[in-house]
Amino acid sequence: MMTPESVMTLGQQALTLAVVVSAPILLVALGIGLIISIFQAATQINEMTLSFIPKMLGLVLVLVILGPWMISLMVDYIHRLYEGIPAMVG
Repeated sequence: MMTPESVMTLGQQALTLAVVVSAPILLVALGIGLIISIFQAATQINEMTLSFIPKMLGLVLVLVILGPWMISLMVDYIHRLYEGIPAMVG
C-alpha cells in the first residue's frame, strides 16, 4: 500500500537520480564557460557567442562518454519502480 513515507522515498530517489545524471553535464558546461570567460577577460574579446561552440562540443563529449552510464542509472530506477508496483497496489 502506498504510504506517505513510500511516496516521499520515491520522490527523493527520483530527485537524487536527476541530480546525479545532470551533474556531469552541468559541471562541464560551467567549467567550459568559466574558462571561456577568463579567456575573454584576458584578451578583452567581448563576443557573446564565443562560448557556444566549445560548450556544445564539451557537452557532446560528456554525453558520448557518460551517456551509457546515465541511461543505465535511469533504466535501473525504472525497473525498481515497475518491480515495486505490486507492493504499492496490494
